[in-house]
Amino acid sequence: SISGNNNMNIAFNGKFKKTHHKMYHLFASYKADLVLELVKVSPKAALFAPLSMSIYMKNGSNDISVASLTLDGMAKITGISSSNTHMKAYAKLIQDTLAKALPNGHFEKSTSQNIKVTGALVTSFTYEMDATDEEEIVEEKEGTQMELEGSLETVGFVIAGFNELGEEFKEVGYETYDFFDAYSICKLPVIFQVSKQYPEAGALAPCTLYMYKVKGSADVHMAYPSVNNWISSLAIEEKASVDILLHAEKTMVDTVNETIE
Repeated sequence: SISGNNNMNIAFNGKFKKTHHKMYHLFASYKADLVLELVKVSPKAALFAPLSMSIYMKNGSNDISVASLTLDGMAKITGISSSNTHMKAYAKLIQDTLAKALPNGHFEKSTSQNIKVTGALVTSFTYEMDATDEEEIVEEKEGTQMELEGSLETVGFVIAGFNELGEEFKEVGYETYDFFDAYSICKLPVIFQVSKQYPEAGALAPCTLYMYKVKGSADVHMAYPSVNNWISSLAIEEKASVDILLHAEKTMVDTVNETIE
């Protein structure tokens, strides 16, 4: 499924009156059946539902580049082994699709040398839900999400997409969760600043914030990939990019905590 294909140069021109590259798109997709099998291994697999890519053409070049996380990159963030059959299938599907879409293209490994970071690669939250029956659970969840969406938009985040994974799971008979939702979230000034020097950053943007509740449990779990992934995987050392990433992370954490307290 294609979750989004956003021409960021239109957004950049509209807000900042300038662009960095001849073409810059953020593209997001996911494969529902593979995501389900991976979620059975770890809910963190939903961090790639959808999976992000950047598609760009640098100024002065006619080459189209596509940046996506590797198998090892996905494994590092989710904690699911890179030898997992479904994880390997997900990565292979991406490579095969790109090869088919761009038959004259070739694969390149990133030349960035990973930077070691001390913080967590995934930022997680947990809160206890008061509701107990099905109708109350839906009502409380929707109320929390409405408040969260409003609060995130107030501090400058954009809700770029929303996937009701739990409903898709139920359609194929997997009913472990009362709900399992995934947001695609982006902050325009962040990707504008970072993509100038690191256009590959679209492999991590928009980021996915998921929230789920297992049947029979009162706990709601939420998580998203932290900016440590950007800094580490893209070897970001430029101060302006590091500062805006860390500030966005703090704003995100504060906003979510205020919503669920």
